[in-house]
Amino acid sequence: METLEQYSILLVYSAMAIYALAFISFALDLARRSSQMKAAAAVAAAPELVGASVSGAGLSHGTPVSDSSVSAASGTSVVGGPNDGAVAPKRSVSLRIGVSLTILGFLLQLVGVVLRGVAAERVPWANMYEFSITGTLLIMAVFLIVLTREDLRFLGTFITGLVLILLGVSTVNYYVAVVPLPPALESAWLVIHVFVASLGTAFFALGGALSGIQLLQNRREASPKSRFLNFRLLDTLPNSVRLENLAYRINIVGFVFWTFTLIAGAVWAERAWGRYWGWDTKEVWTFIIWVIYAGYIHARATKGWRGSRSAWLALIGFAAVLFNFGVVNVFFKGLHAYSGL
Repeated sequence: METLEQYSILLVYSAMAIYALAFISFALDLARRSSQMKAAAAVAAAPELVGASVSGAGLSHGTPVSDSSVSAASGTSVVGGPNDGAVAPKRSVSLRIGVSLTILGFLLQLVGVVLRGVAAERVPWANMYEFSITGTLLIMAVFLIVLTREDLRFLGTFITGLVLILLGVSTVNYYVAVVPLPPALESAWLVIHVFVASLGTAFFALGGALSGIQLLQNRREASPKSRFLNFRLLDTLPNSVRLENLAYRINIVGFVFWTFTLIAGAVWAERAWGRYWGWDTKEVWTFIIWVIYAGYIHARATKGWRGSRSAWLALIGFAAVLFNFGVVNVFFKGLHAYSGL
């Protein structure tokens, strides 16, 4: 079993290396998007140059330049639709490489997590290290699954970057050898409660990334001539309305899982300690997160909180999730102090 544990950590480190390469590939794609849009802006600002550069297509200096001719000259195309006014650059090799590397890293991490569970002869999420490698695995799983429905590859830099940071902190600060379960965790509710909490966290992470980009788009759309937000790559991303709708849908799924987490935790608490609720620090923060996201969903659905206000609420909720993970689990003592540190 010791050998399996060593193989597990080796695979996790290998996945981190692959994720780092994927992060670089996604970052190169963002840089390419920015440079292409700058070229498009330069062409649009000097239509006479367009006429000269595409004269082979039958255009002359005196002919008005259309959007399609600007797109052809700059290597971009305009994506239509009421909810998405993004300008799509040429297909990117670095983007495809980034997705492929992310899938490879995910598979390596998946095998590493499974081997950790086999070595421990239990589910691999009984302490902070195991919860970290399983939680980040689910973040990647949710990201890759959502990619089959929506083209969110532009989030690759943010998702791989977040997972890299979390895995780095976990392997350096949280790693512990395989140990038997404490008596209070020897329950089927460990499988259900912690897994569903990790799944909810994964959806909140994706929703938080979308809300962060939405804030940039909101500011840019409100002040299109702002030099501070003159990021050309934002032209290639969905507009703020589209980003907000995507974030809202994903956060609702996360909220459903978090609601079940709260209920399952209460049931498990009654089985383990004879009460459903005891105002333990972990219980309080789980409830705080639930209240924030419930307020976010309610405010947006019934009070008309759209735009920046809804994005900020979503980001506050995800910040509470990160605080619960990185601070409450480690530094606060209570009945849930099973970090293994």
